[in-house]
Amino acid sequence: MTVTLTATACSSSATIGSADDHAKAKATRTSSPTPAAVPALTKKEALAQIAHYSKINNRANADNNHTLLDTIEDGPLYAMSVADYKQDAGLPKADREKYKPWSYDLASMSVYIPRFTAGQQRWFAAVTHSGKNDKYARVLIMTEQAGAKQWEMVAAVDLDDKEQVPKIALDADGYATALDATSTKNVAAPVDVLRGAVGDNFSTGGDTTGRKVFTSSKASARQIKAHDSTVHKFGSRGTTVFSAATPEFTNSYALKTADGSALVVFAHTHTQRDAVAYSGLQIVPQKKDRAWLGTTNSPSFTYTFTCSDVATVPTAPGKATLIGYTCRRTDAHGMTDSS
Repeated sequence: MTVTLTATACSSSATIGSADDHAKAKATRTSSPTPAAVPALTKKEALAQIAHYSKINNRANADNNHTLLDTIEDGPLYAMSVADYKQDAGLPKADREKYKPWSYDLASMSVYIPRFTAGQQRWFAAVTHSGKNDKYARVLIMTEQAGAKQWEMVAAVDLDDKEQVPKIALDADGYATALDATSTKNVAAPVDVLRGAVGDNFSTGGDTTGRKVFTSSKASARQIKAHDSTVHKFGSRGTTVFSAATPEFTNSYALKTADGSALVVFAHTHTQRDAVAYSGLQIVPQKKDRAWLGTTNSPSFTYTFTCSDVATVPTAPGKATLIGYTCRRTDAHGMTDSS
């Protein structure tokens, strides 16, 4: 009897977990549709956001209004703008340049809008031109702040050569494809590698990784020149040392290009330490340093720079190309006020 009951119980258990039930469960699981990726916004809406940014930016810049600026900027761009405000406030009034209102030419602007699924941060890119015959190009990145539901500019990077702007891949409806630039599945050099190479351009002149990661370009050459020309500025009386620093802003933005590569926008932070070679010497703060350093001389000063960078990066093994970067000094201190 016990054997019969045990056998019956096993048989009953097998019936409850039958193949038909598994099939039904599988069908139920696979029947749920994958969340559709939808455009971050329309082109008309994107242009309206850029126009709104320009309008409010002019109002904020006219009075160095941090609070107003904070409603339209974020990330590295906001840090750089606030640094500009601080530097301007540290100058004698006679040396402050009169602010000139500006605006982007929306008619000639190219806007690149990716699709996103629910929960992903929405952002879009734009390329604007200015100057005679559209000589100059600038890459813009705007992101939606999830909590406030407002769009803010986080990067505005001038390129060295407008011809270096790659053709962005667009789908049948005219929308771009966002890529994860932190993964080697999408780019040959992930953003941390790019950031390290840029830091190396400044800290060693590209001797360690800079020239290995990047091809020769005007932007890379400018970073290397900043190192080469600055480290010897004091001659035998002092030293200048550049160092890569932990980035304050780690977000990156990447779009698939028509040739299968990626256009990547990211930020980096580096420092510059000026020091005298021997006791008895002091470094005198320059006029534009005084917002941070005052007028007190010091045997050493350390400056922090926040920068945004733009690179084209292949998906297959190969070198990336740095096509532009923008930096601002965002902090400085001397030996007297910091250990």
